[in-house]
Amino acid sequence: MDSGKIGSIIAAKRKALGLTQQALAERLHISFQAVSKWENGTANPDIEMLPQIAGILGTTTDALLGYSAAAVSIYEARYQGEGYYWGLVPNRLCYEVLMKKPPVKPWRVLDIGCGEGKDAVFLARNGYMVSAFDVAEAGLSKARALAEKVGVHVDFFRADAADYRPDGEFDIIYSSGVMHFVSPAVRGELFDSLKEHTAPSGLHAINAFVEKPFIRRADDGERKDRKLWKSGELFMYYHDWMFLRADEEIFDCNSGGIPHKHCMDILVAQKASAQEI
Repeated sequence: MDSGKIGSIIAAKRKALGLTQQALAERLHISFQAVSKWENGTANPDIEMLPQIAGILGTTTDALLGYSAAAVSIYEARYQGEGYYWGLVPNRLCYEVLMKKPPVKPWRVLDIGCGEGKDAVFLARNGYMVSAFDVAEAGLSKARALAEKVGVHVDFFRADAADYRPDGEFDIIYSSGVMHFVSPAVRGELFDSLKEHTAPSGLHAINAFVEKPFIRRADDGERKDRKLWKSGELFMYYHDWMFLRADEEIFDCNSGGIPHKHCMDILVAQKASAQEI
């Protein structure tokens, strides 16, 4: 992390809200000297504290780290078009969920970065109790319309994957095509939180775009906001879970009307049961 850059962003946003260093420190339960050190560039806030700081300052973790919000506006624009940008066919990862943890009861599912809601609605239609969020309000609007049309209930809400931390327990946490928008600085803390808020024997079905030197990135408008993962990085966060699937795939894509290739790591992992814990 660039301490000078983060400190200047914190200072600017704090002042815009009319907060003193002391006031911000009190809300964070730290000393005002710590805030002063951040702002003068001599120290960094702990990574675990970034989501809390972002919440108080009315911003996002990515913004504190200096990443732009271009991808948000890009998807707002894309989702405002006619039809469904990603179509209505559920991602193959949804079928992994069906096979690995079938809905013998209404398992609680969290869909991180649901876009226009096709996967969340598919899971709800198959008997899961689904909560789903996205940062793009235009996508959520279409997702709610889709759920209503299909006749299922999904708890849709707006949140940023980089800043959201569960406050309840889920049986399944699902995410497809989103984790490259989460900066490397907060990934460990995010996945610790997701794992902690997963019930015993719970399932995670997650994929992440991987950087490969022989695959040229598509210039599709979101390039600067992507923080592609290293090969195998996703799997390392689950060393203490049972792997049901851990694969890497290269595939063709035509999103944005630009033919290109992607590499993706795909994980399906299960937490230990209550007896094993």
